[in-house]
Amino acid sequence: MGKIIDGKKIAEKIYKQLENEISELKKNGHTITLAVINIGEDAASKIYISNKKKMCEKLGINSKMFYLPNDLAEEKLLDLIDELNENPKINGILVQLPLPNHIDSKKVIEKIDPKKDVDGFNYINLGKLFGDNESGFLLPCTAEGIMEIFRKENIKLSGKNCVIINRSNIIGKPLALMMLKEDATVTVCHSKTRNLKDICKTADIIISAAGKMNLVTKDMAKPKAILIDVGINRDKDGKVCGDVDFQNVKDIASFISPVPGGVGPMTVAMLLHNTIKAYDRQKGN
Repeated sequence: MGKIIDGKKIAEKIYKQLENEISELKKNGHTITLAVINIGEDAASKIYISNKKKMCEKLGINSKMFYLPNDLAEEKLLDLIDELNENPKINGILVQLPLPNHIDSKKVIEKIDPKKDVDGFNYINLGKLFGDNESGFLLPCTAEGIMEIFRKENIKLSGKNCVIINRSNIIGKPLALMMLKEDATVTVCHSKTRNLKDICKTADIIISAAGKMNLVTKDMAKPKAILIDVGINRDKDGKVCGDVDFQNVKDIASFISPVPGGVGPMTVAMLLHNTIKAYDRQKGN
């Protein structure tokens, strides 16, 4: 059986480093504040936000929470983001997705100041991924969390065939660019891809974020492949699971990330990393 990637353990090491950085800032009288906007009563969104708030408190980051009604007018949300953009005491802005159908998420993402865009979804931040210097902008958290897993597990990407099953601006597209910069050969697949099984069988690394339980099965992965599971699903008993048939694939993989406990904790860690990075950008550090 391959190594099961412990995302919680890797995230805890990152939190320790961030905690030290924040402690030093506080000694010099500096504070970091993250504004979080949640619209509606979606139970999953409230859990995610609660977890983020707890981690902010643990690390010493101030959090300013906005819980807004589901029928909030789009214009009101955009006005609030404008206020937060202009407020020098707010260092990071996060709008919890998904948004109600009557609000255009693209407008919302574009409205957030790129320097405060801790999710890394603003199109200026995404566009800068095409450049060579990643230090000057904020990266999408899940994609960067996966890259951090590769770094911490000493998984070299150069020359490897990598298949990503996701083409979103949040995961698939930015991750493909990040992996290309590490000299990987990347194939991006999606719901319209033909012969997905045959494509995956050529891969040294498979990353699935399709949101479809048991999409990646044992016969789709070659021996010693690396499996990174980003899918979030629930089985017939209501238990959270990923896209990969974990119990069967783990026997042939060299590395495999579980759900939960794999990529999820890394996403939150990268969000808080981005919050400190956003503070540094605004202060000119």
